[in-house]
Amino acid sequence: MSLIGLLGDKDILVGAVDVANDRAETPEEVAAVIRAAMQHVKPSQIYPCTNCGMVPLDRELARAKLRALGAGAALVRRELS
Repeated sequence: MSLIGLLGDKDILVGAVDVANDRAETPEEVAAVIRAAMQHVKPSQIYPCTNCGMVPLDRELARAKLRALGAGAALVRRELS
């Protein structure tokens, strides 16, 4: 994660959801990844996303992971406001 600090002012896609497992992350787990990225770049540079494509996943699992991604990002946004 610390390597993203080398990217300067570039926008960063942060893989806060792991598509290689069959468990939906919690919003708190997603928020923790975003907070870790914030130790190295400004919050305005961070774009939380999945770490790869979700095509191989079951549709309901993919939806649960996306809900967690949105909820985790919302947690961090509330903390920053």
